[in-house]
Amino acid sequence: MTPASTTSRLALFGQPVAHSLSPRIHAAFGAQLNIAVDYRAIEAGHAEFPAALADFARAGGIGANVTLPLKLDAFALCTSTSDRARRAGSVNTLILDGSSWRGDSTDGAGLLRDLRQRHGFDPTGRRVLLLGAGGAARAVAAALIEVGVHDLMIVNRTRVRTMELTRSLASDCVFSCDLAKVELLDDQYDLVINATSIGHGGTTVALPPRLLARDALCYDLSYGRIAQPFIDWARAAGAANVCDGIGMLVEQAAEAFELWHGVRPATAAIHAMVATPA
Repeated sequence: MTPASTTSRLALFGQPVAHSLSPRIHAAFGAQLNIAVDYRAIEAGHAEFPAALADFARAGGIGANVTLPLKLDAFALCTSTSDRARRAGSVNTLILDGSSWRGDSTDGAGLLRDLRQRHGFDPTGRRVLLLGAGGAARAVAAALIEVGVHDLMIVNRTRVRTMELTRSLASDCVFSCDLAKVELLDDQYDLVINATSIGHGGTTVALPPRLLARDALCYDLSYGRIAQPFIDWARAAGAANVCDGIGMLVEQAAEAFELWHGVRPATAAIHAMVATPA
């Protein structure tokens, strides 16, 4: 645990990151546990990320979060990774060990905790449709398989990336479909997760409403304005339950904070602090 007299220098890397609530969340965690935290958002794309991360370490950084589009890049930069990061094939949390980075993935654990504790939804034995095949999608897919979903249908625009993810998951319960052929699906899904970045452009993926089970939960891993197009579609499609990923953001942040400091913060008050309507 970081002594109160020592400032813990942390950062979020990604593009874009100016909208992120992560600095506010980690500052609140630090205040709660009497840990001095300096958590900053650092804008970096694929080309800038390695040098920006090295500069951050030289300036005293001890840990970092990584968001889109850098989770696969972060995995490649790590000297060692956790079991769950290897299962996901992506990293969203970096811990400085000496002069090298150790990588972990807290997205899946954050999603599961939010689903179960705040939304009363247990994905075990349920049918899940996952939009996207990037870093966040990899993490949540691995976590969902581990808790025993009935089946997981991955829908994505890029067939090569979809097949790569399906092979890496190596599970009989995983299936895939090209986005262009989604109209051919005739199953109904209990949980539909949007893990794409399409909301950043103000557009969404319009799935056939018949894919939603009667009590379906539609969940966007993003939050706020970025999640709104998917949320609007889900409501128009008649989804019984709709939410953005603000709860997952808080819970995965608590996981990361524990990795850096050895103590897990309480999250209930933080959820209330950052809650957005969904």
